[in-house]
Amino acid sequence: MIATSLEQRARPPGPPELGEAAAFAIDGPLPVDGQALAEERHRRWCNVRRVLLVRLDGLAGVLASTASFAAVHETMPWTQSTLLAAPEALALRPHLQAVDDVITFNAPWTADGAAALDAEPPTMRGDAEMHLMRRLRRSHFDAAVLFSPSTQSALPAALLCRMAGIPLTLAHVREPAHGLLSDELVDDDAIHDDTRRQLALVAHVGMHTADERPRLRLLPKDSHHMRNALQQAGLGFGQRYVLVCPGGGGARHCPPAAFAAAAEVLLDAWADDTAVVLCATPGEEAALAELRAAMPSRGQVLPPVASIGELAALAAGARVVVATDDLPLTIAAAARVPAVLPGDALRRDVNLV
Repeated sequence: MIATSLEQRARPPGPPELGEAAAFAIDGPLPVDGQALAEERHRRWCNVRRVLLVRLDGLAGVLASTASFAAVHETMPWTQSTLLAAPEALALRPHLQAVDDVITFNAPWTADGAAALDAEPPTMRGDAEMHLMRRLRRSHFDAAVLFSPSTQSALPAALLCRMAGIPLTLAHVREPAHGLLSDELVDDDAIHDDTRRQLALVAHVGMHTADERPRLRLLPKDSHHMRNALQQAGLGFGQRYVLVCPGGGGARHCPPAAFAAAAEVLLDAWADDTAVVLCATPGEEAALAELRAAMPSRGQVLPPVASIGELAALAAGARVVVATDDLPLTIAAAARVPAVLPGDALRRDVNLV
């Protein structure tokens, strides 16, 4: 659903006159032909007024892309940006700084989207895709940036954008996209960090930001609520703490004992009154209970956080975040707080002061 009406916003100023004064940055020297192509790409994208930012694989993926959203906004401040994301991303809407509007869609090429669409009657098959395509066509987007994860092809979204009549489309590719994309960047397997991967994508058309960390706006109400929760759990006012978030992690999954051992190593290294705070997202209550049983008595347990904002406020006040799941790790990066995997903390040579 639409979170902010674009019609209610004042029309932003248009793009600058392109010429010697136009700001354009390229990472590293390019051959003459490559420089000319890069400048031509940048010129085309500088005419964009309405851009669609596509990230359909979940909250952590959207958060990892927020630095790239900022690069689009900072390079082209006259644009109006709409995020196309999975329905769960609506929870992030109050915390996104470079997005004017949000449209939700269950993409059938993602696991969660396919599961949601499979619950619909067979007679409705394809209706969601057609409805979205018509909506995008009515919105008259000038361009779309497809922020796909490295494990997922961007081509299904590219086809949808072509059917919607969006003239400029940018995405990572592993095989030639031919007419599906106007601009493509071949996947670099050496880039494992999702945030840097998406920044490389927008840099391909000359969009950059000085701060390349994820972005997330903290709300005062969330900060106030979590300060009260910490005091009710027994922490003193201003007392520092290690935030431990069990659960999730996929291939990085660790048993509760590993989280408990990591917290002990950190506390021993600091040798002060730093506390341990255990918290999880809804659905991870079992992992939280197991971790509490493995933790020393100084571990304080908070109820599962009710929102992304609360988790972000909790992470922002932490001395360090210990987690394996992408969501708390990305939130920690957005909050400018060190984050560590349990195994890394156990190495005892990680500087987290």
